[in-house]
Amino acid sequence: MALIPRFSVLGLALAILFLAASLTPSLIPRDPVLQGVLGGVVMALGYLATRIVEGIWWLADMPVPRGRPRQVVLGLLSLGALAALGLALRYSHVWQNDLRARMGVEPTSGGHLVQVLLVAVAVFAVLHTLGRLVAAFSRIVRARLYRVMPRRRADVLGFLLVGLALFVLTRDGLLDRTINALDSTFETAQALFDTAPPAPAEARIPGSPASLVDWKAMGQPGRDFVTGGPDAAAIAAFTGRPARDPLRVYVGRANADTPQERAELALAELIRLGAFDRKVLIVTSPTGTGWMDPGSHDPVEYMHGGDIATVAVQYSYMQSPFALVFETRTGLDQAAATVSTIHDYWRGLPPGTRPRLYIHGLSLGAWSSMYATNLFHLVNDPIDGAFWAGPPFPSDFWNRVQTARREDSPWVQPVIRDGSLIRYAARDDDGSAGAAEWGPMRIVFLQYPSDAIVFFDPLSTLRAPVWMREPPGDGVSPYLRFMPIVTQLQLALDMALATTVPGGYGHSYYAQDYIGPWVAVTAPEGWTEADTVRLKAHCDNGFKNGCSNR
Repeated sequence: MALIPRFSVLGLALAILFLAASLTPSLIPRDPVLQGVLGGVVMALGYLATRIVEGIWWLADMPVPRGRPRQVVLGLLSLGALAALGLALRYSHVWQNDLRARMGVEPTSGGHLVQVLLVAVAVFAVLHTLGRLVAAFSRIVRARLYRVMPRRRADVLGFLLVGLALFVLTRDGLLDRTINALDSTFETAQALFDTAPPAPAEARIPGSPASLVDWKAMGQPGRDFVTGGPDAAAIAAFTGRPARDPLRVYVGRANADTPQERAELALAELIRLGAFDRKVLIVTSPTGTGWMDPGSHDPVEYMHGGDIATVAVQYSYMQSPFALVFETRTGLDQAAATVSTIHDYWRGLPPGTRPRLYIHGLSLGAWSSMYATNLFHLVNDPIDGAFWAGPPFPSDFWNRVQTARREDSPWVQPVIRDGSLIRYAARDDDGSAGAAEWGPMRIVFLQYPSDAIVFFDPLSTLRAPVWMREPPGDGVSPYLRFMPIVTQLQLALDMALATTVPGGYGHSYYAQDYIGPWVAVTAPEGWTEADTVRLKAHCDNGFKNGCSNR
């Protein structure tokens, strides 16, 4: 293999065109390193696509231009690609800063584009080298096979053997080790067992000596949840009325071996604490790591004067993007077991004495809790409502609701019939405008137009998704245009970066936008619009997380 490889000029031209396309606007502002990585990856894909087409062309024995005509064509293509890159570089600064201004992010500096180009070239060089190593390995395999079989048969078998080797290496080697390392790293970060802090003494807090839930096995997200949030004194100080200490129950993944055992442990702890004597009971599903967003749970406890219980069961230690890919079934199974177990007990209580029951989830928790809220829970002794924030794009229930929207409503914030059953909320919008009175059940989706985790479309490789064929939503750049393949890669990177933007954009959901939907779904007794305004101000008053300084 030559130290300085010969490149396909046509392949480089297409690679440059792909790099230019990667500089066009996306949903999330990019720093130069991530933008450069994306550019290098799409360059490699463009080059690879060209080499595959050239290989097929050669195998088909198609005519190939030679001499001066070939040089002229390649020269024109190269100049066109460089011109396109020049235009993209010129305007990318404008596109990036327009998007940053919409989200309140600092504008890019003058050296941004230089860094992007350097990183892109470096990534392309690495990927190209890896490709050449695979090609060299393929030649070695085929050379061995030539000794024992005809060339054509050896070529086909060699291709299959190399493909199988790469699959085994990535799937059963590198990928498995990566997953195990991720799980181990996240498990360590949760401070389980020997690294856990001292358990609480109060009997009303799960993990205490009186609790059925082992404090050390609960994990850090669960411990933060059950010891956080407003207490009775904080709620009374805000409302001016007597309040109760809210109940929070959390069962960690390490607290029991199976989803059903964890669900039954959660139910037993709810019963121990008297949670079914409260006015409101919320069954929520956490994000991939088990994190519970204080910005969602603190406000609803203020609304109901603390006469509320919330329960969650962990299913993973991974960050949501990894859990979405590698532990999808785990989250769905846990949510189904949790909702079914608690709902079955709740429905056996006298209707006049049991709490109102609501389902909630954020991100991957929204997907799993939607899956768990099946028709049996909605038809026979139904729940009182549900509130889901940032539902990931594969969510079946969400997709069915989206496609039932009124044709005159936008995809990013659709209207479902008269709005008496399902409403959509967004930044500074609780979804109530123009809707009919609520029916017996209330369901609200909260989603931001700039959230790629919600609006990614795996089928949009060659066609624009619905929302890109409509006027841009809040926080979305009007410069955003669909480009086959490249847009798909851009949105995939946007998903990974979706939580890096300020609250109210991307996948960064925050307390002020949870408040309106919670009021709509749970209908707090005696609550007014003035109370909503006060609570929004209270939750925006310098608290680090949520609406409590505990």
